Amino acid sequence: QVTQLDRKRMALKQISSNKCFGRLQKVFEHDNVELNCKMKFAIYLPPKAESGKCPALHWLPGLTCTDFISKSGYHQAASEHGHTVIAPDTSPRGCNSKGEDESWDFGTNAGVVNATEDPWKTNNRMYFYVTEEMSIFGHSVGGHGALICALKNPGKYKSMSAFALICNPVLCPWGKKAFSRYLGTDQNKWKAYDTTHLVESYPDSQLDILIDQGKDDQFLLDGQLLPDNFISASEEKKIPVAFRLQEGYDHSYYLIATSIADHIRHAKYLNA
Repeated sequence: QVTQLDRKRMALKQISSNKCFGRLQKVFEHDNVELNCKMKFAIYLPPKAESGKCPALHWLPGLTCTDFISKSGYHQAASEHGHTVIAPDTSPRGCNSKGEDESWDFGTNAGVVNATEDPWKTNNRMYFYVTEEMSIFGHSVGGHGALICALKNPGKYKSMSAFALICNPVLCPWGKKAFSRYLGTDQNKWKAYDTTHLVESYPDSQLDILIDQGKDDQFLLDGQLLPDNFISASEEKKIPVAFRLQEGYDHSYYLIATSIADHIRHAKYLNA
């Protein structure tokens, strides 16, 4: 795993800077030792950062959803509540792995796992890349990634929430496709990255999870998300989940933009 010295050696190159709600939304690129490639991340520092430290929220995007900073509308709430928001890239890019760009739901666009199979295991180590943080939220595959990070690291995260996450990937078409290629055919290995299986073995109930789900989400209707399985498992463990099924909303950024302020407010524990 990457050492602190390795991290200090990752020189940042600024890609863009735009003013929003009185502060700057920036995007940087860096060489990442863990993933063996260049990665980008976006960061927004609220006005409060001028006079002191601010707690940070880390956003994990869904498949192909690399435009969180321009479409979600999070800046106002982050500014008001004094939260830094960091949005890393979705996946390793430009690694030239065979098949990395063959489909929209795999390779370049998918997966918060540490791959164990060739050719993915060299670069696809996104779980290590994103588990150094204290709070986390995300959308779709990124929402799945946010919850597995929290569930695999009891007591580490102060805040976690998600939009339209993939809740039980070992049983859905996307999960079967991605996990079989990243992790091999042993389905017991898949369970280590499945939110429903992880919550079943979570050691206590000290979690406070917020989930927003669009009722007209085509991925929900197609059996890709399976939130009922996760909610049932959470109820058995007496883990509180605020699950909000939003009438008329689909899988897009319109759901995120409508409720993003609630998710930033949900990170109230960061100020404790």
